[in-house]
Amino acid sequence: MNQTKTGLEQIQAKTFCKWLNSKLETRGLPPMTSLASDLSDGVRLIQLMEIMGDCSLGRYVANPRMRVQKAENVTKALQFIKDRGVHLTNIAAEDIIDGNLKLILGLIWTLILRFTIADISEEGLSAKDGLLLWVQRKTKGYAPEVDVKDFTWSWGDGLALCALIHHHRPELLDYDALDKSERERNTELAFRIAQEHLGIPRLLDVSDLCDARPPDERSVMTYVASFFHAFSSMKKSETVARRVEKFALVMQGIWSSRNDYERRVRLLLSTLLTRRQSFLTTQLPETYPLVRALATEFSTYKSTDKRSWVVERQELRDLLSNIQVKLRTYGMRAFEPEVGERVEDLDESWVLLLKSEEEWSKGIRDRIIEIKDKLMRRSAAKAEDIHARLQTLERELSSLTGSLETQKSHVSALLTDTLPSITAALEDLVAAEEECTKANVEENDYTVLRAEDLTWELELIRTSLGRRVAFIENQIVSRETTNLTPAQLEEFESTFRHFDADATNTLNVDEFTAALASLSISYSDEEIDSIHATLVEDYGAVTYKAFTSLLVEITQDTSSVDQLGEAFREMAKEKPYITELDLQLAILPAASIEFLKSVIPSQELDTNGHDGVDDREKVAYDYDGFLADTFEGY
Repeated sequence: MNQTKTGLEQIQAKTFCKWLNSKLETRGLPPMTSLASDLSDGVRLIQLMEIMGDCSLGRYVANPRMRVQKAENVTKALQFIKDRGVHLTNIAAEDIIDGNLKLILGLIWTLILRFTIADISEEGLSAKDGLLLWVQRKTKGYAPEVDVKDFTWSWGDGLALCALIHHHRPELLDYDALDKSERERNTELAFRIAQEHLGIPRLLDVSDLCDARPPDERSVMTYVASFFHAFSSMKKSETVARRVEKFALVMQGIWSSRNDYERRVRLLLSTLLTRRQSFLTTQLPETYPLVRALATEFSTYKSTDKRSWVVERQELRDLLSNIQVKLRTYGMRAFEPEVGERVEDLDESWVLLLKSEEEWSKGIRDRIIEIKDKLMRRSAAKAEDIHARLQTLERELSSLTGSLETQKSHVSALLTDTLPSITAALEDLVAAEEECTKANVEENDYTVLRAEDLTWELELIRTSLGRRVAFIENQIVSRETTNLTPAQLEEFESTFRHFDADATNTLNVDEFTAALASLSISYSDEEIDSIHATLVEDYGAVTYKAFTSLLVEITQDTSSVDQLGEAFREMAKEKPYITELDLQLAILPAASIEFLKSVIPSQELDTNGHDGVDDREKVAYDYDGFLADTFEGY
């Protein structure tokens, strides 16, 4: 005898209530016990809509006492559902306030369809048909015991649920060892494993499947849809898509750095040219106050605009060097800036600027001070010598070649040997400038260089050298960490640099804790202290090498160039080209798809005589040629 309508409603009400409680549990909200009474004031309904919609519905009456307040809450929730494109019929706020269970069940079923089942798609079918086809495909190999034809009678012995679990996670359940006649035991086993190992809430009771005649279709669909979503992340195509996505992110980072370098070097060269032309074309006035005003303006320029250009110039050197090191680390082809945008072009423009500055400064000084030749020559000689040594140091820093170990040795020698001698020379220059000041020499005719400026530039170079040593050491570690993907190396390096707040190239306990948390790696305070202490004991401090070694133990995922090629070929279904539709079917993020379309060579396909061809299949992208151009030895 068939189950009565009232009995089905009770099963449905119980299942739907558990489904809603699983949503409330994510926000730590207390569960419901009765759909008819617990939804009547609209508060729970609003909370559920905020959870499902991942947004706020705004202000509402948290403790409604009057019917009009309840109606206001329920109406707000129903309007939100309608605004989401969900069509509601034959239900009004009064029906929910009065506890009309039949209409409430219809409303909740509509929500389940919209938020759980509507996005299910399998071979062109969607919603119910797609879910049924998915189950049939996953349980095909378990015939004749499992023959799923519907969402009612086909689920009464628990074997279909056990087959779904065994197909995706065979280590959780020995399907062949099941006693196929034990209907209740098999159903209970599937419920328990799904809840404990797959995170699927127990929406049904064993009796709802084994004793109901037939089981309630909507309740079964709601429960089975949970399996679809739990297993969807295990699809191989998503693993392939994740690999390509990581590659796209790495490429985007490098492309962004290249574009940033080109934009900034053009702007700096244009700025230097404008300032140089100003020095060359501006006529010196004949009166002392106006000349003095120009002298003041020039002094201000040196401590503001020029210093910012010095910083930008050094940062551009570092940026270009970092791009080249990263390209070599990932085995990609080197980047050579266009003529007119090279470091050499910037150096030439800088030399011309310094020359125009010197001529401008000399013209001003000739009009306002009596030359104190001996003192100025002595001071200028020291300043020019220091400046030349600084320029030589800059050139050495920007032209580092050879292995990373060779570069590290060279930079370390500059820190320990060259910088102390320049510092001592600067102390002599300060003494010489003090003698000029006592002699009322306001400006030096033979140089625009001052101890203050050179000291500032020296400290800038000192900082740059320290950063370069840390960067090279980290690149050595990254190079040796062969079982990490480029994306992981990039992520770990940027994370380490970000949380190394004091620029010591080490992480204290607080920095170490924050760095792990940013990578979604969590430990208790006791575990953090223990791990940090162990790393300090093994490495002397939590260096980049120690940090990366720890993450290697935690993270195991490799993506070689060959694997990347295999990933593209699999998404292209072995075609020698890939289309936009292939990328979308692989569930790549839209941003990654747009980036890949912009950098992979493409051509239109000949679709004459083929009606109804999707626009996304009309352009072929040569992924194989792109990888060959991007990676060495592909």
